[in-house]
Amino acid sequence: MKTRKTPQEKKRLSYLKDCRNAYGESDKGSRTSIRFRKRYVNKAYRKTIRQNLLAKGELHDEQVVDDIQNKVLAVKRKFWQKAEDMPLGEYIQQRRSYRRQQGKIASSVH
Repeated sequence: MKTRKTPQEKKRLSYLKDCRNAYGESDKGSRTSIRFRKRYVNKAYRKTIRQNLLAKGELHDEQVVDDIQNKVLAVKRKFWQKAEDMPLGEYIQQRRSYRRQQGKIASSVH
C-alpha cells in the first residue's frame, strides 16, 4: 500500500523535480522559437546539399559525380540545442537573489 505524502514532502519533491525555463524568454516565445530553430537547422542543411547538387551541370563524367558525392557527404549540419531547464528550487533562489539586487524585496526575507 502506498504511503501518503505530506504537503511538505510534496513541496520538497516539486522543488527537486519540476523544471522552469530559465533562458530569459517567455514560455510562449520559447515554444515557437524552439520549433523555428529546428526548422532553420534542417532547412539550411537541405539548402547546402541542394546547392552542391545543382552546382555542376553535366553528370556524365564519373569524376564529376564523385566530386559532387564527396561534397554532399562533407556537409555538416548546423548545431542547435535547446538550453536545459532549471530545477524549480534553483530557479526560485535565482529569482530571489535577482530581486534582492534590484531592491524589490528586503534582504531579510528568506
